[in-house]
Amino acid sequence: MLQVSELRSGYGGIEALKGVSLEVRSGEIVALIGANGAGKTTLLKTLAGVLPAWGGAIAYEGERIERLPPPQRVRRGLTLVPEGRGILHRMTVRENLLMGAYARPAGGSLEREMEEVLRRFPALSPRRNQLAGTLSGGEQQMLAIGRALMARPRLLMLDEPSLGLAPMLVREIMRILSDLRTQGITILLVEQNARQALQLADRCSILASGQVVASGNARALLESPEVQAAYLRGAGGQGPGTGVAGPTPDPQPPTPARREERDGVA
Repeated sequence: MLQVSELRSGYGGIEALKGVSLEVRSGEIVALIGANGAGKTTLLKTLAGVLPAWGGAIAYEGERIERLPPPQRVRRGLTLVPEGRGILHRMTVRENLLMGAYARPAGGSLEREMEEVLRRFPALSPRRNQLAGTLSGGEQQMLAIGRALMARPRLLMLDEPSLGLAPMLVREIMRILSDLRTQGITILLVEQNARQALQLADRCSILASGQVVASGNARALLESPEVQAAYLRGAGGQGPGTGVAGPTPDPQPPTPARREERDGVA
């Protein structure tokens, strides 16, 4: 479905991707893990067209797309849920979901598909007219995924979806991703919780200094002593000294909904 060959990209004059090659097959979940600064977010942004490719090739469903602008990639079914959620705080939940549909293929009922998304994320349904910035962190992450689903993705890319969430909500996000895979959506997942990512994924690639240094069956990598030592020493797979950050505090004020989330209540 997706073939990446010798991909190079970066910021300004700094090369962050130094010839990355990987494959994502239709119907699977592929995880990307690695230390902070390894190039994971840069890779997803380059695949989505947010950053330009400096060299190499991106083939999606047999078509070279590295020169296509982001809206055209979305129309072909390639969608990114960015790190930090990227929701529009001063717009309502409903308006955020509608924004996710702006570049999708024509046809179908927006309202019916929005109701399907809200059924998938029932915590959002009674808040559909609420400003997105007032949602809890877990609700905002669900909104970010729901907005991406409004684009009808065939390949869904997610950048750190568990960042800053309570363990119970992390498990819920992983369950949702597993459900999406069973419904035919292919997933490319960047995740700071290496253990959760490896338990969920079919295959995994490990990035270091802008290059793929290992790849293979996710279960085999999970059981590898080398991978355990480098990425799975701490609780949740965020070991000290690995460069893989643990969950960071959510910087928004502790509203009642957020206090519930902190206690593990969605």
